[in-house]
Amino acid sequence: MEPNKGLVSALFLFFLLHATMASPTPKPHIKPRPPPHHPCRHLTFYFHDIILQRQEFQKCHCSHCGFSPWGNRTILAGQSHFGNLVVFDDPITLDNNLHSAPVGRAQGFYIYDRKDIFTAWLGFSFVFNSTQHRGSINFAGADPLMNKTRDISIIGGTGDFFMTRGVATLETDAFEGEVYFRLRVDIKLYECW
Repeated sequence: MEPNKGLVSALFLFFLLHATMASPTPKPHIKPRPPPHHPCRHLTFYFHDIILQRQEFQKCHCSHCGFSPWGNRTILAGQSHFGNLVVFDDPITLDNNLHSAPVGRAQGFYIYDRKDIFTAWLGFSFVFNSTQHRGSINFAGADPLMNKTRDISIIGGTGDFFMTRGVATLETDAFEGEVYFRLRVDIKLYECW
């Protein structure tokens, strides 16, 4: 008996098509993502926070707006500042010089949230409007101020940083008592669109 040539040809074509469709082929239109442990973008900025008292309101970039009932309403409360809410609108620069041209503004708030340790909770955005960057990066998280470096979450963004995710490492670069401090913000983005 001779096998049917049409049936053999059909089975051969079926297996050939099946093998071709089952093999993985790279899709040239999809940009491969880097492995999750490697950032897709790395940036460094300096955040200058000027905390002057209410009588010097024109010079300051932040304001104390929430106070404990027992607190002094013109200066930060006690040693840990527990219960104080500070709202800020501070310049961001590419280097550690306060007088450098700002590339954006740090806008948001921090709440001193512990009585026993000097620490705060942050919620803020870096809002950019320069030729190099446009849009915003949003941050949130605990800031144990006495640690040399602290990590906070990057929870989103707009413009050049649309839906970005990552980690920002904060390091207090300089401070002058309760009048001024400068943070070095090392940004590692792990989701870039």
